[in-house]
Amino acid sequence: MKIKSLKLVYFSPTGTTKAIIQGVARGISHGAVELIDITKANARKQQLQTLENELLIVAVPVYMGRVPALLNEWLHTIKAHNTPAVCIAVYGNREYDDALLELKDTLIECGCIPIAGAAYIGEHSFSTPEMPIAEARPDASDLNHAELFGRKINEKLLSISSLDQSYDIKIPGNYPYGGITKVWSVDFIAINNNCTQCGICSEVCPVDAIDSKNSNSIDNEKCITCCACIKNCPQNARTIKDSPVKDVAIRLNKLYKERKEPVFFF
Repeated sequence: MKIKSLKLVYFSPTGTTKAIIQGVARGISHGAVELIDITKANARKQQLQTLENELLIVAVPVYMGRVPALLNEWLHTIKAHNTPAVCIAVYGNREYDDALLELKDTLIECGCIPIAGAAYIGEHSFSTPEMPIAEARPDASDLNHAELFGRKINEKLLSISSLDQSYDIKIPGNYPYGGITKVWSVDFIAINNNCTQCGICSEVCPVDAIDSKNSNSIDNEKCITCCACIKNCPQNARTIKDSPVKDVAIRLNKLYKERKEPVFFF
């Protein structure tokens, strides 16, 4: 089966999901690649349409075992026409639970035909130098695996003349989906005197929860606890303070030290 173009859709506040999907694209090695970054709120106002001669790869982070609610809203607006699709979930070394299955089902509802799926590990949003959780992942081994996954996707496409010859991929998960789609509304960010009001935190926030003129002003109702503002602060002025988020970080650091490895499904 010949693919005319490759569309890469990803939500990646801290860059881990983007690194994985780009690794997969390198493995596929197609000349026509379109990057569709839906991390920023404005990007999620645009509807995506795909055709049967395009390959759609969608990569999302796992939040509390599920596809984040704000992504589900956008994903359900995709208009596809028998488009071959690959679903990828990136999680912080705990579990991906039902998120990958949920993503697969959503893409089917939109008119896609999933041909492969995978779960990768990225540094957890709550990870800090003091409480590392999957620190510095995806690493070289993860990215090599992503490229291998891309090559196998390419091999599968070349082995079939049409999607009629493809089979339903079996993705682990349960019905009804477990986990939680909505994230907490919680005050968890401490801001110290190193803050220069440079505005980078506001720029990287995927939900416009930080006032562009006053970075101390955070809308906790909008915040999705992605910690992009913390990880991207050039002055290290933002940290996780004593809060339910810090309690979870301590627990994850303690219980999930053992390295987990990526898996794929065809």
